[in-house]
Amino acid sequence: MMSPLTYIMGLPLAMALILAVVPSEKRQFFRWGARMATLGSLLLAIYVFSAFDPPITDQPGPLPAQGTEESALENEYGYKFTQRVEWIPSLNIHYYVGVDGIGIVMVLMAALVAFAATCCAQEIRTREKEFYILLLLMTGGILGAFMSLDIFLMYFLHELALVPTFIMIGVWGRGQDKDFAAYKITLYLSLGALLTLAGVIMLYLQFGSFSLLSMMDHGTQFAGTEAGTFSVTEQNVIFALLMFGLGILVGLWPFHTWAPLGYSAAPTATAMMHAGVIKKFGLFMLIRVALPLLPEGAAEWMPVLAWLCLGNLLYCGLVAMRQKDLNQLLGNSSVAHMGFVFLGIASLTTIGLNGAVMVMVAHGLLAALAFGLSGHLYTHARTLEMDKVTGLLRTMPFWGTALMMALFAGCGLPGFANFVGELTVFFGAWEVSALESSTDHPLAGHQLQFRVITILGVWGALVIGAVYMLRAIRQLLHGKRPELAAAAPDITGWRRVPFAVLLGVLLAFGFFPGLITEKITQATRAIATLALPADTTK
Repeated sequence: MMSPLTYIMGLPLAMALILAVVPSEKRQFFRWGARMATLGSLLLAIYVFSAFDPPITDQPGPLPAQGTEESALENEYGYKFTQRVEWIPSLNIHYYVGVDGIGIVMVLMAALVAFAATCCAQEIRTREKEFYILLLLMTGGILGAFMSLDIFLMYFLHELALVPTFIMIGVWGRGQDKDFAAYKITLYLSLGALLTLAGVIMLYLQFGSFSLLSMMDHGTQFAGTEAGTFSVTEQNVIFALLMFGLGILVGLWPFHTWAPLGYSAAPTATAMMHAGVIKKFGLFMLIRVALPLLPEGAAEWMPVLAWLCLGNLLYCGLVAMRQKDLNQLLGNSSVAHMGFVFLGIASLTTIGLNGAVMVMVAHGLLAALAFGLSGHLYTHARTLEMDKVTGLLRTMPFWGTALMMALFAGCGLPGFANFVGELTVFFGAWEVSALESSTDHPLAGHQLQFRVITILGVWGALVIGAVYMLRAIRQLLHGKRPELAAAAPDITGWRRVPFAVLLGVLLAFGFFPGLITEKITQATRAIATLALPADTTK
């Protein structure tokens, strides 16, 4: 039986194939075809999200199951809506999809952003056929990556989503530096992808399979023994490859400089998809693959990751304070927010991982909202310099109100999902700082540095983030020279729908965070159990 996940991923890919044979002059067909395909994926994602019911169990362990070994493992680790088909038998590679709590919230977020991005792509006036095909390939690829249970398939689909980014910036990008931005983002992300591929291949050589569940089961069976495991040194090497490879894809400081430049040069829909969704894949794979399969490597490298995340939180925040271009501010802010996720992951606690996933979802929606609004302004005003387009709240009330809410969400205002995620991350990091010295927790010797990192992170969120977001609100929305914005009309009619949906979901998850935490807690607890000794997992 075909899984609904296959339809969620398949609709955009099928529409891309249909558009490939449609004549180039059918411009409305491209636009509405892409919107209908992503809307279909979104409706299916909402159905799967609402139907997903996490298993009731405190720790990962065998649950009653009938059928194949794969179905037993799916029940054991809480995966649903699974489908497994042989793909490359000689390498033991399968088309294998399924979701647990983390996967389903990421699929829902990606489907929301993809629908919003296709609705905001009207700025493209040349070679629309090629643009919408690439946008649909990007959508189908990243949706599939979040639901893959075969690590090779996961990596392959991410690359399918990533490659269009380079082309879209080079062909449809904006600004004089678009070619430089395309080359830079290509070099950085290619390096990150190669390092990640090396780590994936080394995992395959150790486990003899690309099946994530088989790898997790193998690690659980031999935990604490010498049989069937690989050395601590090998784990450290593989984890380093994954951490830095995926870190480059996400924008881990100091490998982040491609992101603000790339987002400034990218078309609106491309910036929404990459900053909002595709960049989350590196974080998703780090949580999903590296932590449970390489616990010794995680214990070794998590303190390093915790210090590096301060570069995102503090340095990138300070750089954002100096920006006069709205997209540069949003790009640096986006990189800064990734520091919260890295800190939650570095804590190796259930509450920290919960916060990391919440920030991933919240920032995905926020980044799409902010870049969609900035794209509307650039399309009409042809500039994003904040000292040239001021007083916009008077001339563009809907646009101005939506941007104000987005910037408030970006600085962690209570009521938005960002606040819940950031607060939970800090609780998780502080939990590490409060460990007893006598515990056998791998991070027990790092209490002081986690305390320092948490305090500095809170300062960066409360002070630095608030300063550059509130400054942008003052300059853009409450200035005294609105005449330069006269040529930029407000958002009207159905074009308000994607922005209203993104804002509505941000507020819904902010006021009712249980909508997410009830789905993901079982999965994050299982990952924490596999990454740490069972008696130290919180």
